[in-house]
Amino acid sequence: MSQTTEQNLQTAEEVIRARHAVKEYISDYKIPQAELNEILELAATAPSAWNLQHWRYLVITEQANKERVLPIAYGQRQVADSSATIVILGDLEADKSAEPVFSPAVEAGFMSQELYTNLVGQIKGAYQDKQTAREQAFLNAGFSAMQLMLAAKTKGYDTCPIGGFDREALIKELNIPARYVPVMLITLGKAKSPARPSTRFSLDQLVIKESF
Repeated sequence: MSQTTEQNLQTAEEVIRARHAVKEYISDYKIPQAELNEILELAATAPSAWNLQHWRYLVITEQANKERVLPIAYGQRQVADSSATIVILGDLEADKSAEPVFSPAVEAGFMSQELYTNLVGQIKGAYQDKQTAREQAFLNAGFSAMQLMLAAKTKGYDTCPIGGFDREALIKELNIPARYVPVMLITLGKAKSPARPSTRFSLDQLVIKESF
């Protein structure tokens, strides 16, 4: 392993260990759009089933709009005080992305037409089950959400994932189409004060070897 690779791995470990949920932000800090875009671009490289990329990001930076979301998130102040509140959306109709995801591979000669047809058919068949579609929306959007938080930390920003909010009220308030389900909110900004240390279970409490 090269020295550069070792340094990168160490940096990745440092970022992972340094990330904590931050509840208090410098409320007047404005994140540059270019940096926000870089964070979102990194988040969008997350893995997903069939590469359908189930995530969408509803980005809220206008103060008035953050204040609209505040009561929906049960008054959690970080929603309004952070530089951005990002609604992580899961695509309930991600099977519709199969053609645009895989057709370029056929056109480039990397995938046969037969394989393409079978693969798209398999995906659409799986998505006939609405419960499967919903589970996949949450699961895969979660991959991108975690990656977004780590990407933000590499850029010097802090985040807080929020699962406590009125989903139906958020859908109504922000006119979210029926195709998408709000999975979580992530607040992003500059920490006003350090996050509290959190207790973590030891591996002995977490790891089950081979079988229960």
